[in-house]
Amino acid sequence: MTGVSAVTKVLVRYFASARAAAGIDQESLELPSGATVADALGAVRARHPEGIPRILDAASFLVDGIAVRDPSRPLPDEAELDVLPPFAGG
Repeated sequence: MTGVSAVTKVLVRYFASARAAAGIDQESLELPSGATVADALGAVRARHPEGIPRILDAASFLVDGIAVRDPSRPLPDEAELDVLPPFAGG
């Protein structure tokens, strides 16, 4: 198929405690075409095995600014995946 990318590029952005656990503000991932939110999170867990898994278990996620509840949602190429840990507040 001409014009179809074999990879999906995703920019993962970390906020608050997720940023602290990852040690970075953001990073780029290259995943197989058709990758899902769950695939991206698996890659993040593998890159940051120390602190991030616990954060991801409780976090919320946005794909291109829209809340994602289904981790099997496919990611479009050039997507932004935001990792939002639970926030304390009053």
